[in-house]
Amino acid sequence: NEDIQQTFQDFQDNQIISCIDYFLEVDKGECLIYSYPYRLEDYEQISNNFSGGIFKCIRTATLYDEHPFEHEFFLRISQSFPFLKSLTVMNNKPQKNKLHSEPKKNNRDLPIIRYSHLVKLDLTDAHNDYIEQFLVDWKTSLSNVVRLSVSYRPLLRVTRNFTRNTTRLNCTKVIPLCIYDNGRLSLHIKDYFPSEKVFEVL
Repeated sequence: NEDIQQTFQDFQDNQIISCIDYFLEVDKGECLIYSYPYRLEDYEQISNNFSGGIFKCIRTATLYDEHPFEHEFFLRISQSFPFLKSLTVMNNKPQKNKLHSEPKKNNRDLPIIRYSHLVKLDLTDAHNDYIEQFLVDWKTSLSNVVRLSVSYRPLLRVTRNFTRNTTRLNCTKVIPLCIYDNGRLSLHIKDYFPSEKVFEVL
């Protein structure tokens, strides 16, 4: 990283940020270099190495890593991108620091993550833990109506066949629901997602 910083030492008006990731599973390395403040609206391939900062222009972000994203990472994302409208999470690794499935004494001090402007959320390539991260109301608060794309079976598990109370509030804000690789839809889905806009996508 220091070598990269030296390459851009003549850029005196902007801070140069660099981040290097190596993904063993796909045998691929990535080097991300950008000037700060960042003026683009999209930020792709954000990993756990993301250093934070305030990015007021970002409207669309994609999170990808071969290592788990923890609650604190999502808090950093929500604080760094205050005007984020579209978020895609691509990570099939379960969280290591799992919060209990219901709020317990040791979870009460954790801040609820708020996405004030989010209107599109894609969790089709995300582990069940990240579906839970976004739908459980004491972990995340969805402020707006959100278009949710998700695989059916993981959604069924996380919502406990559309009967779980702690995911009900955020699910009422989902319009439309785009379901991938669905099986036979549960009868409870219409009660749980009050919108008539439940799209089945094979």
